[in-house]
Amino acid sequence: MEKTTSDSRSDFETQREPVPRIDTGELDTALAFLDFVRSCVLKKAAGLSDEQLRRAVVPSGTSILGLIQHLTVGERFWFGYTVGGVGEDTDFDFDLVVAPERNAADVLADFRAAIEESNTLIRQVGDPEARVAMPVDGEYLSLRWVIAHATGEATRHAGHADILRELIDGTTGR
Repeated sequence: MEKTTSDSRSDFETQREPVPRIDTGELDTALAFLDFVRSCVLKKAAGLSDEQLRRAVVPSGTSILGLIQHLTVGERFWFGYTVGGVGEDTDFDFDLVVAPERNAADVLADFRAAIEESNTLIRQVGDPEARVAMPVDGEYLSLRWVIAHATGEATRHAGHADILRELIDGTTGR
């Protein structure tokens, strides 16, 4: 897709949406930004075929579907395991390669389910000062730290997905 210098930024960024304006409390604000970034990742998958979602257009072999699978595991590790104490630390495979027999729709549904599980747990804990159930490098950090870390990770991967989507079909924007 070739753009001329007269194109406006809004014309070029076809998936742009405003960042949250939630400012009603620490937990509400943090969760609004985490949800925003998660939705940006899902938006990168919207309208793509299974083949396009799996397509690796960079030398590392990273695909949009692989990023989503990775983020799903991250949700369950950071919120389910670290905050909630569910499972064992060996239960989590952060691989970016999606098995060929795994349906793309199932990967996307699994990410949405993991988000819902995480948000339920975050709301149940309710206090950003609350300490995690499982230590991180020997330290019982706060829910605040986990939300900040998960937001940073999701943001980084949303940027990767944005670049991959642009290379796949020219669609851009956060």
